[in-house]
Amino acid sequence: MSTLAWFAAASLAVWVWLLLGQGFFWRTDQRLPHVSSRTRARGGGDDGSARGEAWPSVVVVVPARDEAEVLPLSLPSLLAQEYPGRAEVILVDDGSTDGTGRLAAGLAAAHGGLPLSVTSPGEPEPGWTGKLWALRHGMALARARGPEFLLLTDADIAHRPDSLRLLVAAARDDGRDLVSQMARLRVASFWERLVVPAFVYFFAQLYPFRWINARRPQATAAAGGCVLLRTETAVAAGVPDAIRAALIDDVALARAVRAAGGRIWLGLAERVDSVRPYPDLGELWRMVARSAYAQLRYDPLLLLGTVAGLVLVYLVPPAACVAGLASGDAVAAWAGGLAWAVMAGTYVPMLRHYRQPWWTAPLLPFTALLYLLMTVDSAVRHHRGRGGAWKGRIHAGGRAAENGEFAPRHGE
Repeated sequence: MSTLAWFAAASLAVWVWLLLGQGFFWRTDQRLPHVSSRTRARGGGDDGSARGEAWPSVVVVVPARDEAEVLPLSLPSLLAQEYPGRAEVILVDDGSTDGTGRLAAGLAAAHGGLPLSVTSPGEPEPGWTGKLWALRHGMALARARGPEFLLLTDADIAHRPDSLRLLVAAARDDGRDLVSQMARLRVASFWERLVVPAFVYFFAQLYPFRWINARRPQATAAAGGCVLLRTETAVAAGVPDAIRAALIDDVALARAVRAAGGRIWLGLAERVDSVRPYPDLGELWRMVARSAYAQLRYDPLLLLGTVAGLVLVYLVPPAACVAGLASGDAVAAWAGGLAWAVMAGTYVPMLRHYRQPWWTAPLLPFTALLYLLMTVDSAVRHHRGRGGAWKGRIHAGGRAAENGEFAPRHGE
C-alpha cells in the first residue's frame, strides 16, 4: 500500500471508532422532554409538574455588556415567561457604553411581565473575567431572594414562553442540579450556514451528550447560554468564585457542580434560540479564535497534536479520495471515500437540526480546515498578548487554561 493509502486507512479506522465508540455523539435526540414517563407515573400534567406540587421560585440572571442591538429580541421573551411559580429577572449591566441598562428598563416598562431589576457591578476585580464578575454580582442579589433555582442565560438568548417551566420541570422530575440547553444558533447568512452547525457538531464530538447525561457520566459539560442551576448546589460548588478566571465558563461551571456531587443534563434546545447575528466570516472567526487556544490549555504541543488530528480525521479523507482516483491508487481512493462518507453521514443529523440541506454534509472538511486555521490564529493572538479579547477587554491566560473548555460563546 502507498503512504497515502495508509493515511486513508488510518482515517477510516478513526471514523469507524467515532461512529460507534464516541457516545453516538452524532445523534441529536438528547432533547428536553416535555413529559417524562416518571412524571406521568406520579400523576403529573402535560407541563411536567407533579399534580399538587408548588412550583419553586426562580431568579433569572442575565449578564449583559453592550447588548443594545440584540436585547429587544431577547429580553421581552424572558419577561413573557409563562411560569406558574414566583420568578423575576435580574439584568447585570457589565459596563456597557451603548445604553444597555436603560434599554432593558424601557423594555420592561413597555412589555411588562416578570419583574425586572437592572444593576451594575462596576469593573471586574483582578483575576475575574467580565462575564463571571457580572454573574457573581447578579447571583449574590438573586440568592438574597431565596430562590430554589437560578436561570443563567446570555443577553442574546430568546426563550419561548414555556422555556422556564420546562427547564424547571426537567430538573425536578429527574433530580438534576444543573440542566443546560445548547441554544439553537442563528443560521441566516452563508457563513453561518457553513460554520455554525459544525460548531455544535464539534462540541458534541468532544463532549458527547449521552456520556454527560448518563447515570454514570463519562464526560462533563454545559452550554452557558442557558443553564438552570439549583441554588444550594451553586453554593456547595462555590460558583462563580471557584471558576472566576475561566475564559469560557461553561465546562468549568459543569465541572464544579459535578465535583460538588451535582447531577447534570445537557441537550439540544428546541425552544431556546440565539438571536446574535454573525453575518460574515470575520465575526465567526473572532468568536472561535477568542477561546480555541484556551481549550488546548495554551500548550504548543497540544496545538500541534490538534492540528495533526484535524488533518488526519477531516482533511485526509477527501484528499486521499481525489488523489487516489487521479493516480489510480484504488486503496487510497476507497479508504478515503469511505471515511469521507462516514464523516458526512454523522454530520447529517446536525444539519437537519439546523434545517439545512443534507447534501452540504460533504463540505464538512472545508469547515474543519477553517476551524484549524482559527485555532492556530487563536494561539498566535495569545502569544501576541491579544488572547481572549472581547468587547474591549482582554482576558489573559491563566487559570482559564486549566479548564480545557470549548463551547459556543454568545455574550461576554
